[in-house]
Amino acid sequence: MRRGLLHALTLAAVLALAPAVVMAEPLELGDSAFASVLTCGPGDDFYLAFGHSALRVCDPGHGLDVVFNYGCFDFNTPHFYLRFAGGRLDYFLDRVPYVFFMDEYAAEGRAVWEQRLNLEPRQVANLLLMLEYNRQPDYRYYRYDFFRDNCATRVVDMVEAACGHSSLNLLAGSDGGTTYRRYVHRAAAGGWQWWLLGVDMLLGLPADHRCTPKEACFYPLELKECLAGASMDGQRFARRERQLLPDVRGEWRRGVPPLAVTGLLLAVLAALTLLERRQGWVGRVLAVADRVLFALAGLAGVVLLLMWFATDHSCTAWNPNLLWASPLLALVAIRMDKSPLWALWLIAGGMAVAAVWVVVCGASVALLPLIAALALRVSVLIRRKPRRQRLPR
Repeated sequence: MRRGLLHALTLAAVLALAPAVVMAEPLELGDSAFASVLTCGPGDDFYLAFGHSALRVCDPGHGLDVVFNYGCFDFNTPHFYLRFAGGRLDYFLDRVPYVFFMDEYAAEGRAVWEQRLNLEPRQVANLLLMLEYNRQPDYRYYRYDFFRDNCATRVVDMVEAACGHSSLNLLAGSDGGTTYRRYVHRAAAGGWQWWLLGVDMLLGLPADHRCTPKEACFYPLELKECLAGASMDGQRFARRERQLLPDVRGEWRRGVPPLAVTGLLLAVLAALTLLERRQGWVGRVLAVADRVLFALAGLAGVVLLLMWFATDHSCTAWNPNLLWASPLLALVAIRMDKSPLWALWLIAGGMAVAAVWVVVCGASVALLPLIAALALRVSVLIRRKPRRQRLPR
């Protein structure tokens, strides 16, 4: 009885005070103590479409059952949206009772799965101590990176550290070789086509990196699959998953897909281009349409340059979309037929390369008609040049 009371008081001290130094003696938990990874299904908002991962630590003998969540952020952070857009938003670790965590996801109708880890009580105690240490005000905040440092990657890092940095083999559960971009497409397949088009425009070449099994675990549902076949020191690392909550969200109402809109834009511009020489009014309409189209594409290019050079996002650098959404198009929108021929050929060549890149990397196919529409109208400007000037020197 006295030993059980001592354990309870020790746990209470750790959870309430969470000392900033590691205890000399490891915390002793009961034989029934366990740690598990909770994987949450997608929600009804785009930022929830990728799911979520958290760590549960439970010791039924001492009444301990808490969830550690690295996916928390504060909307009251000064300049929240500016910091988020600039890749400078800090997330933090929080701890909530297990029942509160489950109630929140049940209210949202989202699925939750649990995978209990085959850890010894000593390793579970190590994990608990490290999580509590990380929850201190000086350590709980971290600079969020969607691909490299998020709620799921932190779960893997903490579990490996609790096991003495033993090698966690995730290869058996991973499909391997998939790029970050394709994981984003997999997550957004449930009806987020317009958001996905925007994301594909913002993501640069780093998003086309082929992930190792550990890197692929940035995606919570992929982490779940990896854990299903994972091993550590030759032993199975996680037990078979069990579903704690079903997905009871309503059916998604699909709107007009972006491919239909960009395809229609291309068809209309192609038809008007064929009629341009026959009908005078068509030329006047296209003159206005060209200026608007080129100006919007050029403005998009300026935004992409800012996302590359003016933010801390690692995934928006070296963006091939700048080959078709060139800032030079903003100047073309002003000068139109007076645009220098070298600039028009440079833009046209970039659009051809960009179209190949879209196909190779698997970006949103809705980009292809948009690129084709811009290329069509740029080619018209080139054709208007005197014959002796059409080919670049």
